[in-house]
Amino acid sequence: MAVLGGATAVAIVAVGLWWMRGSTIESVDANDLGYVVVDDHAVELRFAVTAPRGREVHCALEALDEEFGIVGWKIIRLPASDEHTRGFTERIPTVALATTGLVNTCWVS
Repeated sequence: MAVLGGATAVAIVAVGLWWMRGSTIESVDANDLGYVVVDDHAVELRFAVTAPRGREVHCALEALDEEFGIVGWKIIRLPASDEHTRGFTERIPTVALATTGLVNTCWVS
């Protein structure tokens, strides 16, 4: 009985490690580096993305007003690259004056 319990515990740990490895291999990290409010209709956002090499990535960008309401957004495609971390600058169109721009999320496509 103890052997069966030990084998079950080893199997559970192995499955957990395999699952954690798979989820971190496909993870994407985005860091906001700065923004410039261009005018009432646009914000320019600088950001860096760390993603798996050779994989296409999509990111959702947002522009917010002073009350943290979304006044602009944009989904962008970042082509696959051999570089692990890359920097980008994107213009986000807005419907009103924004006070900030940010990366909401990024994911492997």
